[in-house]
Amino acid sequence: MAADLWTALFIALLAVFTGYEVISRVPVLLHTPLMSGSNFIHGIVLVGAIVALGLATNPVEQAIGLVAVVMGALNVTGGYVVTERILAMFDRSKQKKGGAA
Repeated sequence: MAADLWTALFIALLAVFTGYEVISRVPVLLHTPLMSGSNFIHGIVLVGAIVALGLATNPVEQAIGLVAVVMGALNVTGGYVVTERILAMFDRSKQKKGGAA
């Protein structure tokens, strides 16, 4: 049991380190398309968290599942908010039109 915990912890730490290294090297121009793709992946993670919460049998598993669902929902929502704000910067219809009035 302890070996499973250490393995899971190692995988989580490796994922955090890898994610940080990959995201820190993303050019600004690729940020919006990558956010859209990552929102898709976060949606899948959220569905997995909901399934895990549904299969939880004791209060500890239910608490962990609830935290996973809440964090996943916040992650998806925040990703869409950031993507929308970035896309709004490039919306030509909202920019001032040049020329004679």
